[in-house]
Amino acid sequence: MELSQALRLTALPRVAFVGAGGKTSAMFQVARELSSPVMVCATTHLALHQTRFADQHIILHSLEDTHQFEKMTLRGVILLTGPVSGDRTTGLPPELMGWLRQFCDAHLLPLLIEADGARQLPLKAPGDGEPALPPETETVVVVAGLSGVGLPLTAQTVFRPELFAAISGLSLGDEITPEALTRVLLHPNGGLKHIPSTARQVVLLNQADTSDRQAVARSMSDALLRAYDAVLISSLHAQPARVWAVHERVAGVVLAAGAAERFGQPKQLLSWRGKPLVWHCVQTALESGLSPVIVVGGAYTAELRRALAGVPVELVHNPRWREGQSTSVRCGLDAVSTRGAATIFFLADQPQVSVPLILSLREIHAQRRPSILGPIIDDRRSNPVLFDRCTYQAFESLEGDMGARQIFAQFPVEWLPWNDESLAQDIDTPDDFHQFLRRFGR
Repeated sequence: MELSQALRLTALPRVAFVGAGGKTSAMFQVARELSSPVMVCATTHLALHQTRFADQHIILHSLEDTHQFEKMTLRGVILLTGPVSGDRTTGLPPELMGWLRQFCDAHLLPLLIEADGARQLPLKAPGDGEPALPPETETVVVVAGLSGVGLPLTAQTVFRPELFAAISGLSLGDEITPEALTRVLLHPNGGLKHIPSTARQVVLLNQADTSDRQAVARSMSDALLRAYDAVLISSLHAQPARVWAVHERVAGVVLAAGAAERFGQPKQLLSWRGKPLVWHCVQTALESGLSPVIVVGGAYTAELRRALAGVPVELVHNPRWREGQSTSVRCGLDAVSTRGAATIFFLADQPQVSVPLILSLREIHAQRRPSILGPIIDDRRSNPVLFDRCTYQAFESLEGDMGARQIFAQFPVEWLPWNDESLAQDIDTPDDFHQFLRRFGR
């Protein structure tokens, strides 16, 4: 997928790029992918040879120089910098940055900002006053170059190595490990420094040019997602530039609101291997790294609360559960809100769903970001199903007892072939449950 798509940018993005290991490449890559014209600038130094990535390079000395824009035809990628000093341009001062933001707002133009420097090294630690992030920034992309992992912590590898050492816990000369880089990216004086509280936070692990580096990046992603909204793995110097994966928080919603009148007792609370069925569903979601995990109760919310006591889930009550499964789906998605870039819906009476299946759904979503993704067994569609956030608005129109299947016709659906017949087993009657126990053990 394109980098701008992977970043989930708004129609008129205000994006800042910080860090090291390809942030200038990332900024211009996004600029080329957006509809022209696009305004690009730097609040710090930019290497003079990097200005060739723009279609127009305009040097501003003071606010007086901005009058030229009144008659200028804007086209392509327009780079604005301060004056040239040696082999570098200087950054725009705050008063010119303020003018530029107002100009972009008035003319409905995207604005991309390089907000710190790294002397073209793969890794860095931010210094005093860095990064220089405008408060209106919507998305901050923190870039790190994987070519620095495995190398010694020296001035040839890291910009400001002493600061990097202090944050990471390493000593100068030590090998830079994935764990050390993760600590720097998660530190309030490292990757998270000065990011506005309202901004979306994204890590871009660049220079993933080999399968080994991609594996390193993947090993870092779950820890990074504790603080960041997304972890992108890319090779921006490749031809063409590649985004290998986008790891985001995926939520889990367990639907457990029904009265199970046909069964005669609450199915979600039936005991299997010493625990209620709903408990097993929740454990699968948690062991698969889903966050948050929401359980939607209805007819038996109080009983569910007792059954899940001490389990790190959020239990929400659906007061409209009698109106059908669609109300529980919407209730669960409301609880997820913006905390999940995708949501996997579980049925509480399907405890046989496996962790490998959920991990496979997450990995495919990271690689291709399908709108809807679910397992298929011998041409039979099954549960659980993953829905990307691009589908969330469509859930508002759900009605009745069909659940989320009502929106399948509105989006492309991808099916994952899965060789596990047990997924097709429903528990609708006491006889079904007895068959389940014979098959999976008591």
